[in-house]
Amino acid sequence: MHFYELHEGDDDVFADLLLAREDEMAPEEFFDIVQSIRRRVLETFNQDTLVQAIADELERDYEFISITDERLTAAVNVSRDEEENFLADLDDPEEESDYATILADIKAEEDHRN
Repeated sequence: MHFYELHEGDDDVFADLLLAREDEMAPEEFFDIVQSIRRRVLETFNQDTLVQAIADELERDYEFISITDERLTAAVNVSRDEEENFLADLDDPEEESDYATILADIKAEEDHRN
């Protein structure tokens, strides 16, 4: 099994998506295919992110498998503290979210009271 990554965004806001494929594909060929798909779907994709749209095309046309939360068989929380180790409930609707994470770098205003 060979693994590939799609990364979208900049240093502050981004999305990563891992893909797997049984047959190895040269990095340059993978890049060329991704670029071709990106140009084709850029204006019309319906997914939350561009990388999801590209991954869908890679699955359909190039035998890739997107490694997403929906495909997980098990998830384990691991911690140094014994009581924080547990098998996550993948079917728990409260664990699901309908939002994306956003990182904000907020600078406090200077105190001008002096």
